[in-house]
Amino acid sequence: MSHGVGPWPGEQPPDDPRFDPELLAEGDRRNVIDHYRYWTMEAIVADLDERRHGFHVAIENWQHDMNIGSIVRSANAFLAAEVHIIGKRRWNRRGAMVTDRYQHVRHHEDVAAFAVWAAGAGLPIVAIDNVEGSLPLPEAELPEKCVLLFGQEGPGLSTEALAAASASVEITQYGSTRSINASAAAAVVMYEWCRRWA
Repeated sequence: MSHGVGPWPGEQPPDDPRFDPELLAEGDRRNVIDHYRYWTMEAIVADLDERRHGFHVAIENWQHDMNIGSIVRSANAFLAAEVHIIGKRRWNRRGAMVTDRYQHVRHHEDVAAFAVWAAGAGLPIVAIDNVEGSLPLPEAELPEKCVLLFGQEGPGLSTEALAAASASVEITQYGSTRSINASAAAAVVMYEWCRRWA
């Protein structure tokens, strides 16, 4: 099963600087919505930059968590302003499905450096973790401009990350498991931010 579109069907390709001549000639099989078919990567990023939402996403990366790529993919889908990787610079890109090419990603050496950046940007940090004192997501405030901070699969957020946050939020669950997958949790909270503000 093939995805995307073949070469431009008309006799004359459109005279539009956003379009990539190679894609017009050979087809566009990329993982992009139809609106962006045949556009250059740079043109897509520029268009997204005109519309990005006010929330950022941050992820701790101490153990090369394979969920990070999926979180980046969801951040692109929900049009996050930027993704912040805290800890190890290298992260597993497989789950991103090349969406990291369209999503701004910034690295911070540790939580302290990230917290300094967030304070300088005037962005409150909202920790997402099911720890004591967390407010259920439906009751919690998600500011229009903020950073949603997620931990790793298993250990969750570090004590340093929780201390850097101005609020802590948890996703209400109804079954027997103590937690849900980190990338699933990130998608739920990003969707809720968009439901309130987009």
